[in-house]
Formats: sequence, structure tokens, C-alpha cells
Amino acid sequence: MKRLGVKTMLAVLAIATGSTVLAQTSARPARSAPGAVVEAVQMPAWVERDGAKIPLSPGMVLKEHDRLRTGANSRLLLKTADGSGVKLGEKASLLLDSMPVRNDNVFQAAMKVSEGAFRFTTELLGRFSGKREVNITFLTVTAGIRGTDLWGKSAPERQIVCLIEGKIELTPPGEGAISMDSRLSFYVRDRDISQPIAPVPLDQLKQWSEETEMQPGQGVSERGGKWKITAASAESLNAALELSGKLRDAGFAAEIHPAKLKDKRVYSVRLSGFAGKEDAESVATVLKREGRLGKNEPKVGR
Repeated sequence: MKRLGVKTMLAVLAIATGSTVLAQTSARPARSAPGAVVEAVQMPAWVERDGAKIPLSPGMVLKEHDRLRTGANSRLLLKTADGSGVKLGEKASLLLDSMPVRNDNVFQAAMKVSEGAFRFTTELLGRFSGKREVNITFLTVTAGIRGTDLWGKSAPERQIVCLIEGKIELTPPGEGAISMDSRLSFYVRDRDISQPIAPVPLDQLKQWSEETEMQPGQGVSERGGKWKITAASAESLNAALELSGKLRDAGFAAEIHPAKLKDKRVYSVRLSGFAGKEDAESVATVLKREGRLGKNEPKVGR
């Protein structure tokens, strides 16, 4: 008789108590004031935490030292404790270094964008009565924020910081601080050399902004999303765990839902929370095209 692994035993225990099985996930500690929460995700996307790689899903609480990554054609929207919105474009990497709200009601955060496009907008998702002290590092250039809207992008030899509104102070390595207070202006550090600050053409700003905006119909999952994909239904728990594990490793937040069909127990592997039918169909098509579902035919429904 084949011995069950630790993950399988945990899943069986969850089923026995009537709980939904979440394959390959870790405990999420409760926090009275979470540093950030996932508002929406255009799959695939992950968080790297304590040596584990966990797919991101709407409502997921994030904590300090989490590293977030997005895949091809992916987007991510976070809400921070002060109500600001943090957006990531595809193939991006963001480290949430620290995000406390101090006792004096100051949101003091530090984030590092190692790769990809990023946008930070204050009070996008809620009002905040306190003050902000936010530092965002784009590889080597740090932007100090005291309430603003900015877009930036990190690449190995080039960093861009675009001030949409507000005021920021940049600190490039080996240089003095650079103040930016003219809206719709941008800074570029190209091959370790800072370029003069210049106005950003509206067409360029639109193009940059689209890199961090959700793309409706392209796999967007959000809080309250009603559409789901049933990737497979299996009579074997091991088969369901294997498929859900592969999907989660690829950045898709698959869950296992046990049910009884006549006298048999079946295990459905689902991806839920899609904003619309087209979003679910888009992901189902990608998973099938990439061969991640084997011979299973995904079903889209509400």
C-alpha cells in the first residue's frame, strides 16, 4: 500500500473536519492592521515567504519581508495599511521590506522593486488621516514619498521614475539628493548615469500606465468575483493534489473541493474569484494550451 506524504495527510485531515483543502499553502497569521492585502490579481502571481512559494489570490494578507512576483501578462493590485494602491506589471519583483503604522499614526514603509513596472498611488483605495514616510527603491535609486502618485520601472541597466503628481526626493548612489515637484515629469538612470529630469509626453505616460493596469478579460481575479474554473474532478485525492500542486507552483491559486457524487467522493480542482466569464475562459485557455491540465477539459461557470 502506498504511503501518504505529509501534504496528503494534512489534506485528508482537513477533509475529515469539513474544511476546504488548499494544496501547498502556509498558515496566514492574523493581524489587526495588515501591512498590505491583495485586492486583485491577473494570474499568474506568487509570494515567496519563509522559503515557500505561494500563489496570490484576492483577500490574501501580506506581511513584511514578503517578495511578490508576477508572471507573463500578469498584473497585481495591493492595498496598503494607509489606503494606498500598489500596482505591479508583468514579470515584476517587489520586496515588502517593512510596512508598519507607528503609534504616532505614521505609515512608514520600505519597498524594493527589483524588476518590472510599479505604481504607487496614495489614497487610491481608502482615506488616511495620518502621515506617510514611504521609501521605494528601484534597484539602486530610492524615491522618498510624502504623499504622491508615481510610476517606475526597474531593469538591469535602466531605472525610470515618473512623478505623476505630488513630490518625491530621489537618492541615486554616489550623487546628491534630487527633488522632483513638477507633475508629469520623469527621471532616468541609464547605465549608472542620471539623466536630466524632463517632462513626460502624455502618450508615453499612457503607455507606461497600461503596463500596471489590470486587463479586463485577461484572467483578472478580484474580491467578490463570481466566476470559476473547474480544472478537473477526480475520485483520487492524490490525483487532485498532484494537479492542484502543479497549478499552484505555476502561480495559479487552485483549491481542492471535496464532494459526494452518489456513493463516491470526488475532488474538484478549482480556480475561483474571476471578475467575469472572459477572465475565467482566458486562464482556462492558457492552462490547456500550456499542457498544465493533462487530458482534463476545464469547465467555466459561476
